[in-house]
Amino acid sequence: MISRIDLRGDTLPEGPALRDLLPRADFDVSVALEKVRPICEAVHHRGDAALIDFAEQFDGVRLDQVRVPAAALTRALEELDPAVRAALEESIRRARLVHREQRRTTHTTQVVPGGSVTEKWVPVERVGLYAPGGRSVYPSSVIMNVVPAQEAGVGSIALASPAQAEFNGLPHPTILAACALLGVDEVYAAGGATAVAMFAYGTESCPPANMVTGPGNIWVAAAKRYFTGRIGIDAEAGPTEIAVLADSTADPVHVASDLISQAEHDPLAAAVLVTDSVELADAVDKELAPQVEASKHVEDRIRPALAGRQSAIVLVDGLDEGLRVVDAYGAEHLEIQTADATAVADRVKNAGAIFVGPWAPVSLGDYAAGSNHVLPTGGCACHSSGLSVQSFLRGIHIVDYTRDALAEVAHHVVTLAEAEDLPAHGAAIKARFGWKVPESK
Repeated sequence: MISRIDLRGDTLPEGPALRDLLPRADFDVSVALEKVRPICEAVHHRGDAALIDFAEQFDGVRLDQVRVPAAALTRALEELDPAVRAALEESIRRARLVHREQRRTTHTTQVVPGGSVTEKWVPVERVGLYAPGGRSVYPSSVIMNVVPAQEAGVGSIALASPAQAEFNGLPHPTILAACALLGVDEVYAAGGATAVAMFAYGTESCPPANMVTGPGNIWVAAAKRYFTGRIGIDAEAGPTEIAVLADSTADPVHVASDLISQAEHDPLAAAVLVTDSVELADAVDKELAPQVEASKHVEDRIRPALAGRQSAIVLVDGLDEGLRVVDAYGAEHLEIQTADATAVADRVKNAGAIFVGPWAPVSLGDYAAGSNHVLPTGGCACHSSGLSVQSFLRGIHIVDYTRDALAEVAHHVVTLAEAEDLPAHGAAIKARFGWKVPESK
């Protein structure tokens, strides 16, 4: 069901050579980019009419309007299962606790007497958030996008999710209910690349946004790449990933269930176990079959995900080698199921989020740990972070110098300007002192 990669016995290679040995899904955004280009430009030139046509083409429903009426949001919340509402409210509460602590404060550094640099943090003015609606419904993604934007102080928040034919062209009612719980009343029935284009260009019903965030399929990722430079983005999210670093102390039942939990997202989802225990590998392999058979999305998601080239059990000589492998892999979600898991987790360098020990599975982080589940994929954890309050903030430096403070450093500025062959830079300093650079004190 799942392949093995044996990295025991030989010295592990460095850098890209090690990464090339590890499983990864085929996910070529550049190919998809050319296919989304005409879609994005149609939205640019035809606005809401293009969105309505694409909803009919891709989602099988003809919309009367793209923006979701306020009454639909209210109705969705009123009709929401009380148990689901309670779970969403608790997820929101915990996410707010964590993200509120991420707020940045203005700080002033007195560089010299009379010369200071202040860094103030300003939220993005308007963001467009995306909640997927393909194989599954993700109200949790609404929470993970909206909460950090709100805690950052973003003044204008809009959300898009695909139109659903079974709900008369509205996004899934649980998505709408989550928006209502969070106080987001600007919601659009738009999916994939069309939603990103709507936020990037703006249409008759939707003003343009400064930034677009949220997970999605390859078409969402391609549209984000297409608009990079015009709008800010969080990341080009690829297929979801879990890596489990485990030793002989791990419970194979837990490990197998956690691998399956990610595999049920998508046939391209990656499930990777890295272990120095052949006994654990064998036990997990044996445990997978009955757990998969007892699952729901077996043939269309779980089985192809586990059997795909992106998933594997990787055997290593020891924990040190295992850490090198998971750092090279840079998983979106990394579970540590080893003896002294906390100490091992402290040694990890590259991961979107780390889940420590047997009682912190990825599923907890998906819904109710308080952490954010919008995380870097495809190895991007070696240079990127998950979504947070900081994603929606811009640091602006305010430089405030008196005449004397400038005079003290003027000769250095002029010297460096001339060293870079930019004499006008130096002249801008000299002009303030009658074209004679003050001598340093």
